[in-house]
Amino acid sequence: MGARGLMIWDDVGAAELRRFAQGEADRCAALWALAIAQALEGASRAEAARLVGRERQSLRDAVVRFNAEGLAGLRNRPRPGRPGKLSPARQEELRAWVLAGPDPDVDGMSSYRLVDIAAHIERRWSVSYGLSSVSRLLHRMGLSWQTTRPPTPKAMPRRRSYKKPCGHAGGDRGRPPRQDAAAVV
Repeated sequence: MGARGLMIWDDVGAAELRRFAQGEADRCAALWALAIAQALEGASRAEAARLVGRERQSLRDAVVRFNAEGLAGLRNRPRPGRPGKLSPARQEELRAWVLAGPDPDVDGMSSYRLVDIAAHIERRWSVSYGLSSVSRLLHRMGLSWQTTRPPTPKAMPRRRSYKKPCGHAGGDRGRPPRQDAAAVV
């Protein structure tokens, strides 16, 4: 390979980059590590970028970060943006409240709904959240929405059947066939 282009520091070898990629939770960092390993093993930058589904220019940016910061430079940095409505301490308090769950005798329910959690946040901290925002917040806190498995039909013999009534087949809607309609053969 020629001396053209940005040099990749080889203090971290291709094998170590591949091991890093295998254990890395950040998918983008793992892909960049694999692409850099390919380039270190002699693949062209364009080919290495194509193998991980990226463009050559973005691989160059990853190489610059890798040269400057090592393996840590491959990980995504926190993006700037509006800070959350609840502080981390309040989020942890909310998480503990959700995990404790409601008392059926006092609260009259066996599990919280998004509406209940949003109302609790509003009462407790005077912060308004929409239902989809509450769902995203809970997901970021490591909580998921779970439902019980529905009972089998054999377990509920008195349950109403949801079969369609046998009144018509297709689209006749109970009308007599048209006399002037041509037969389709």
